[in-house]
Amino acid sequence: MVQESTVTSPTPRGSGSEIRRHELAVFLRSRRERITPEQVGLPRGARRRTPGLRREEVAHLSAVGVTWYTWLEQARDIHVSVQVLDALARTLMLDGGERAHLFQLAGASDPTPAANCEGVTEAVRMTLDQLDPLPACVQNSRYDILAYNRTYARLFGDLDAIPPEDRNCILLVHTNPDWRSAIVHLEETMRLMAAKLRASMAGHLSEPAWKMLVKRLQTESPEFRENWERYEVVVGRSKIKQFRTLHVGLLTLHHTDLWLSPDHGARLVSYTPVDEESRRRLERLHRMVSGTGTG
Repeated sequence: MVQESTVTSPTPRGSGSEIRRHELAVFLRSRRERITPEQVGLPRGARRRTPGLRREEVAHLSAVGVTWYTWLEQARDIHVSVQVLDALARTLMLDGGERAHLFQLAGASDPTPAANCEGVTEAVRMTLDQLDPLPACVQNSRYDILAYNRTYARLFGDLDAIPPEDRNCILLVHTNPDWRSAIVHLEETMRLMAAKLRASMAGHLSEPAWKMLVKRLQTESPEFRENWERYEVVVGRSKIKQFRTLHVGLLTLHHTDLWLSPDHGARLVSYTPVDEESRRRLERLHRMVSGTGTG
């Protein structure tokens, strides 16, 4: 179950925090009532009178207690963890603006890369563009994709169509059908990425965003749960990778990491062709995504 919250001391009526809790309660209730059971895979049932989802359904889907969620909609004076806010945002299918509003009402900072993309300067973005047709992106140590060029955007499908908060390489490899079908050696890749994530996490054990990512992966991917429980640790290394793309077929590429800061935080990830055929296919993919031809 997601860590919920703690009950805090009473606050004066009419205070700013009380008003914010009331607004949060109204906001959650309005978003709960607009989602149909069918949207989240639940049966409607003949006796349903509540518009949208019931409170207990939201609590179950978010892995929090029913009583606690009821308190939240009653504007009780409780402190909400960012893990809970993240779970509620996903259950209630909030878009980017609504998610930001949720965290603001709760008086919390959203730890996802969609809300905070530090380290990506305009110069780095220009570098990414100049690397086309070589696929390239900027990732942090948690494998969040912070920026990318046009060829990388279509290397595994359509990255633009994926919400920013879901643009994480490990998450996509384990849960996204396009990414999974594009990776030639999928089982090996999943095991390696779990081991690399565990190695990177050693310095971030108390950080909410890291715990949120691991919790989500454990919930959504049996393969990740199995690999995570191996407790393997691997330090990042460059290697040759193969991808089976939808538009241009098989690509054999060198994977290279270029660190953008001395603390091994953000890094520029690039892929260069191993052979002439992969080079031609990369160029063809770039022409397709840039609108300069289809040949």
